[in-house]
Amino acid sequence: MCGIAGIFHPDSAPVDRGRLQRMIDVLAHRGPDGEGMWNDDTAGIGLAHRRLSILDLSDAGRQPMHYEGRFILTYNGELYNYLEIREELKKKGHHFNTETDTEVLLAAYAEYGVRCLQIFDGMFAFALWDREKRELFCARDRFGEKPFYYHYLPGRAFAFASEMKALFAAGAEQAVSNDMLFRYLAFDVVEDPLHKERTFYEGILSLPAAHYLVIGPETGLRIEPYYRIGAGKGSFKGTVEEAAEQFEGLFKESVSRRLRSDVAVGSSLSGGLDSSSVVAAINKLLSERKREGLQSTFSARFDDPAFDEGPFMAMLEERFGLRAFHTFPDSNTLISEIDTLFYHQEEPFGSGSILAQWEVMKLAGQSGVTVLLDGQGADEILAGYHKYFEAYLRELWLQDRKAYNQELRALRSRHAYQIKRDIRWWGEIYFPSLLQTLRKTSARITSAFRESPFHPEFLSRVEREEAPFRNYNTLNDTLNHDCMSYGLGKLLRFSDRNAMAFSREVRLPFLSYELVDFVFSLPARMKIHDGWTKYVLRRAMSPVLPKAIAWRVDKKGFAPPQQKWLQNPGLRAMIDESRNFLLREKYIKKQGGISDWQLLMAYKLLTHRFNAP
Repeated sequence: MCGIAGIFHPDSAPVDRGRLQRMIDVLAHRGPDGEGMWNDDTAGIGLAHRRLSILDLSDAGRQPMHYEGRFILTYNGELYNYLEIREELKKKGHHFNTETDTEVLLAAYAEYGVRCLQIFDGMFAFALWDREKRELFCARDRFGEKPFYYHYLPGRAFAFASEMKALFAAGAEQAVSNDMLFRYLAFDVVEDPLHKERTFYEGILSLPAAHYLVIGPETGLRIEPYYRIGAGKGSFKGTVEEAAEQFEGLFKESVSRRLRSDVAVGSSLSGGLDSSSVVAAINKLLSERKREGLQSTFSARFDDPAFDEGPFMAMLEERFGLRAFHTFPDSNTLISEIDTLFYHQEEPFGSGSILAQWEVMKLAGQSGVTVLLDGQGADEILAGYHKYFEAYLRELWLQDRKAYNQELRALRSRHAYQIKRDIRWWGEIYFPSLLQTLRKTSARITSAFRESPFHPEFLSRVEREEAPFRNYNTLNDTLNHDCMSYGLGKLLRFSDRNAMAFSREVRLPFLSYELVDFVFSLPARMKIHDGWTKYVLRRAMSPVLPKAIAWRVDKKGFAPPQQKWLQNPGLRAMIDESRNFLLREKYIKKQGGISDWQLLMAYKLLTHRFNAP
């Protein structure tokens, strides 16, 4: 886990090492254990690296790393199955001088080329220079756990980095995208589901998850996808008991791989099913390996009982004998941290809930634990949110009316869920294309008669696209959208920035691609069943978790009492300042129509300069 940066001039112009140094200097928080730089002025290429030492803490692990005199790599992330890949590569004649996964990545590329991406179980963003081809090969992991931003002037310069502030340090203009700002204020989206490469800054692009990029003087820039969930995998035909058993095996293997580290490893614990499952799996593995010492867990607590999950954490602490650390963020914490939070996040974030994770990472840093496992991703692959009920019920309606009625009764009983079978419901099922057209027409008619909160001068500068949302008639299609188009990606961005701000590494066992592909092969009834969300996970983990956690109905996570926090006089003053700024600068023309949080984030976006936190 590190920070990477680089500059490539396709016309072979020399790289300014001063610019490269400025880029890597602003990424020091991502890698406090060392830095490295390499450049070749004859090829117009320069690579830089900040190191957070996780595997092979010796100087042998320094980057940029060279291999066979041909390949040079700067790399951020972890290959969790690097030991298995290394053994296969040894059989093919490769030799290794370090104990790092970095060298394994280089050897895998030397052996397989772009096909190496298919065998990596990990989180990564990297840039690899091929001296022979005079090409730069860059890639990002399947789900976008690690970031990769770039700024491209065709034929002249290509610059990349782990964070956008490094590109600003290299000279890229910090110009806010009016289109993205409008979409955020109008639709409350912090990414563009239709154009995953877009960011909130003009000229700064993101390499989409599950994509690679190649750039060279002869080929120009080319971007290609390399992964699609469940591609080539058939549907699971076994029983739910068999599914739970197979799930448990894949999950255990995923957790086991993510415990590989030469520094201290712990976990973040919210008290919910997902993080509790990770903690339980770690505890079981430590017991099997006869490891001494207690598992360290890090949790956010709140003084409002409606949001605090302390009682569930206590159950785990008592059962597994955890070394538990707690932090108690409040509205004053948000006031004191919000500018530093924005500096590290760089773009708007959805709510104050991000503060809880921020404080957890800070606590881990203070406690000397470098790596944390986390339960993120389970909701998106296993249908953990109530919003998934509607797509699942539409799927059942089309396939099995008896099952539909049974599931609807269970959802009403367990969650007090109410379904509204109006014209929209029927349109989504039988006439989705027509409904989409009608929705767009209706939106245009409605907007023509409803006063917009936006100032005409701002609207004249934006491309007014339709709401970037789409509904699906199957649960898997809905989950796939949230994993690969909009939902999971923003949470992974929040997590990466929060962790790296304190030089911590977060590992996500639920995002092993083998586990994800298996889950997507399961029928929908094994994800939502008899009113239970994440059903196969509950079945797999119920033998080791307290029943109150394995079969709990409510869902909180690290969600804080945000509405209560926003009544803090200090935050009210910030919100008023934000609203007045947007009114004065002619982004909006009236008081209502946009939430207080969106006003605050828009103000931070428009006024923050990335010089220092």
